[in-house]
Amino acid sequence: MKSNNEAVSSTELKELRDIRKHVHSIAEVSCKEANTSAFFIEELKKCNPDNIIDNLGGHGILVLFKGKKSEKKIMFRAELDALPISEINEFEYKSKNPEVSHKCGHDGHATTLLGFARFLSKNKPESSDVYLLFQPAEENGMGAAAILEDEKWDNLDLDYVAAFHNLPGYPLGQIVYKRNSFTASVKSVIFKLTGKTAHAAEPEFGINPAFTLSKILNEADKLSNNDPEREDFVVITPVYMTLGDFSYGIAAGYGELHLTIRTWSASEMEKLEEKVVNIAKKACESAEIDLEIGWTQVFKANQNDDTVVNAIIEAAKENEFDCHERSYPFKWGEDFGLFTQKYKGAMFGIGAGEDTPALHNPDYDFPDEIIPVGINMFKAILEKIQ
Repeated sequence: MKSNNEAVSSTELKELRDIRKHVHSIAEVSCKEANTSAFFIEELKKCNPDNIIDNLGGHGILVLFKGKKSEKKIMFRAELDALPISEINEFEYKSKNPEVSHKCGHDGHATTLLGFARFLSKNKPESSDVYLLFQPAEENGMGAAAILEDEKWDNLDLDYVAAFHNLPGYPLGQIVYKRNSFTASVKSVIFKLTGKTAHAAEPEFGINPAFTLSKILNEADKLSNNDPEREDFVVITPVYMTLGDFSYGIAAGYGELHLTIRTWSASEMEKLEEKVVNIAKKACESAEIDLEIGWTQVFKANQNDDTVVNAIIEAAKENEFDCHERSYPFKWGEDFGLFTQKYKGAMFGIGAGEDTPALHNPDYDFPDEIIPVGINMFKAILEKIQ
């Protein structure tokens, strides 16, 4: 890692590392980030921004640093929420909430954005108004939508948006970029099948959804190709299923199936949704089973705009950071996709180390060494697109 024009001093970096560890210790799940949000609000007030909007879309925070001129509006975003995962690390800043921990690195993302706020407090933007969004509820896919629907957002007319995600498995500090889709479009579908309960000795008097569930699974599996090199990439994953009770004298009358479905684009997702739903409907109709369909955990694909991607590449080169172009999108969902569907923007990655535990693993911890990488990238991106 190298940068010729540091945006953060060694003293400030030490303070930010301490802040990151504190945020790690007070981890809160999606929609419950009250203490985390309150902490960042107090820190952001010290940066003397032109405006702070709190309780945005829940516990979100939007901070404005007005430029010397207001020719463009540019937003940088980080996340506040943690995951319902019990931490197995034993360091002193271990999460105080036994079943909640920052296993995706949002503590580090938010701390990096705070570091950028500190930079902006001393370096007024030249020709753009800069917005910093500390977003809640990214992990459950609800945060971005709640923010855009909040009247306090007021249909903010942004020119560009940008965000990063740390990436275990990549060299520490390496900048990872991609044109077009950066992450997958992801949804989870819930099928609830209601038949008719009967005595297990007389199943003919009931309607058991077991075989219908099996048919849905088998037919849905045929739609998957799980080949990330293909533009029509599709992966369908069963994540939960239930049927009947632990009672051997009863033929089940109710069953439930949850699937996650993934594609590279919104258009492919629409096609896949229709196919999956039709499979379930036909299977249930032929068995005279009532079907209820629900959707949850919706993540839009991050559609990267070339202007912002070019700024990311130029920012990496200016800082002499190692830069890598990814050949296909990441298969996981990211809530920032809703912003890149609405505004010109891009998400990029920062390597978290090749031997770092994977995201969402109980032993993961955000590497503080990439905090200044993120701050310097945000600073240079702003210079390139403002």
